[in-house]
Amino acid sequence: MRRHVQQVKIFKSTDTELEDMEKQINRFIRKNDIRVLSISGGHSPAPASGSGPMNTFAGGDVTVILLYEIDLSKRQA
Repeated sequence: MRRHVQQVKIFKSTDTELEDMEKQINRFIRKNDIRVLSISGGHSPAPASGSGPMNTFAGGDVTVILLYEIDLSKRQA
């Protein structure tokens, strides 16, 4: 009997580190042998350059939500 469970994984990064985020997501998918059901995301722009010294090089936030399914029968074997 196959038993599937849906799970959510949230990834957060900045738009200056998208390549690393892509690698992290792909590694997660490969490592966990999951079936991806959907991927969605959002982007918030970088803060204005005049909003303080700590934000001079800050990129915008990127959030990716991965909805996936795991097969519990495979994990219990």
